[in-house]
Amino acid sequence: MRIKNFILSTSILAGTIIGAGVFSLPYLFKSAGLSIGFFYLALAAAVYIAVYFMYADVVSKTKGDHRFVGYTRIHLGENWSWLAILMTIVEMILVLTIYLILAQSFANLITGFGEGIEKMIIFWLLGSTAIFLSLRKIAWLEFLITAGMIGIFIIVFILALTGARFFESIPIAPNWFQVFLPFGAILFALSGRVAIPSMMKLSPSTARKAIVWGTVIPAIVYGLFVVSVLAVSPLVSEDAVSGLTVFVPAEIMIAIGILGILSLLSSYITIGFDIYKSLAFDLRFPRWLQFGLVFFAPLALYFAGLSNFIAMVGIVGGIFLGLEGIFLIIMWLRANKFSILQKPWVAPLLLVFEIAIIYEIISLI
Repeated sequence: MRIKNFILSTSILAGTIIGAGVFSLPYLFKSAGLSIGFFYLALAAAVYIAVYFMYADVVSKTKGDHRFVGYTRIHLGENWSWLAILMTIVEMILVLTIYLILAQSFANLITGFGEGIEKMIIFWLLGSTAIFLSLRKIAWLEFLITAGMIGIFIIVFILALTGARFFESIPIAPNWFQVFLPFGAILFALSGRVAIPSMMKLSPSTARKAIVWGTVIPAIVYGLFVVSVLAVSPLVSEDAVSGLTVFVPAEIMIAIGILGILSLLSSYITIGFDIYKSLAFDLRFPRWLQFGLVFFAPLALYFAGLSNFIAMVGIVGGIFLGLEGIFLIIMWLRANKFSILQKPWVAPLLLVFEIAIIYEIISLI
């Protein structure tokens, strides 16, 4: 039973982490150099393991069943909890906008008919409508997220193993002019905070080991995906997949497109439903405003100019997940009545998230 719970807990975290953020990594690793990219990947994995340990400790020491906002209210106070609510809702709406951007890329792999924006609007209509039809309750919807991503990884891995032609052209040396470029995107790609309470409920005794493996496995998979994409094609697009079309048979690209759309659509519905619940129960917005924000906000942000995939991933990872990391660390300190002077090793963890926030803000100016 203990081994079964460990495997299930590890799967919950790894499945939560593996997501759309991985598609930004090949382009960013190539721009910054593989040495920089893999250093940040290892650093982010280590930092997240430490922070997830902290969050698991907070969950274990707090009575009752809560979400991130609930734990913030209990340990940091009412004012912090309102900030946490707004922060997580805005973050999730921005993530939906990222899915709209990616949907164009995957839809273009399936068919050349129509413009990218038209395909994005069709995706938006399907995903937004499904949120309010409660299609999230269909059991296989959650499965599609991980299954679609794994399918894409396997296809790209096989292509790299059987027909890699560009290993020698993969840039390894650091590009110091782009030294911080992948930072926020890697934080975004490895984020999986929402899985921790479920892991603690399933098996507290195996949670620490599951956190380690549940974080390390996605990091390894991401690293292999980056190298595979760079090995298959020297033309690396910002979304990782569009640049493969020149070197990969059309039939395989269609398969990647279908898997990508399925995983994005299921993720869109899942996150949209969570936003809807937060607006209803945390902020108690009127029903028309709940509907309007979930349905129209991601599309409005896209047409307002937030349509650059790499920039959006950086904003969410660098600023919002940077703030989330700081929240979790301070929450752990408060829950245990520690000061930073008592736990000086916490300062470097805070610094990692602070650097990510500062860099992304400077990039926006």
